[in-house]
Amino acid sequence: MRVVIAEDNALLSAGLELILSTRDIGVAAVVTDGPGLIAAVQTHDPDLVVTDVRLPPTFRDEGLRAALELRRIRPGLPILVLSQYVEHVYARDLLSDGTGGVGYLLKDRVGRMSEFVDSLRRVVAGETVMDPEVLSQLMTAAAGSPLDPLSPREHEVLALMARGLGNGEIAEILFITANAVHKHVGNIFGKLGLPASDAGHRRVQAVLTYLRDGR
Repeated sequence: MRVVIAEDNALLSAGLELILSTRDIGVAAVVTDGPGLIAAVQTHDPDLVVTDVRLPPTFRDEGLRAALELRRIRPGLPILVLSQYVEHVYARDLLSDGTGGVGYLLKDRVGRMSEFVDSLRRVVAGETVMDPEVLSQLMTAAAGSPLDPLSPREHEVLALMARGLGNGEIAEILFITANAVHKHVGNIFGKLGLPASDAGHRRVQAVLTYLRDGR
């Protein structure tokens, strides 16, 4: 088995590399950000990706977004998320795409290394490996949040709206057209059940919903 690791903590990545080498698991590359992860997978064609959720430069959800992009480029690529955090929106997308083995473990809850390595092998074999705490948080987040119907891109647009940005500014940040932003904003209004009245009022109401229920 050959693995690519995306982890910005040098001590942790070195420890993982050492542990895996004693289990006859080769580490093809260790990277520290999302673009590096995508490039390493394209270069080394590994059997498995192990990635943190929060990577440079913003330390929010770069690892998961890179994982989803890799699944688009290489459907079925086994991916194990190893993180301190449960990121709800992109995690649900990754876990539900049904194209290959996937796992989500919390760093603080990984006990024996033999169990961790077994999790890696199970993911490579096409299984789903979930930390019970991750599953609990995802199920809790899925119950009752009005933001759940939003797609990951719509979440991004709404988050930027909450920062007070207009459609043109959002389009520049996300590298999409203003028309695409307008369509996403309309979808957000519809999914949040905001009536087709004053557009400015709906925008305020959407932002208030995000600030109240966003995670």
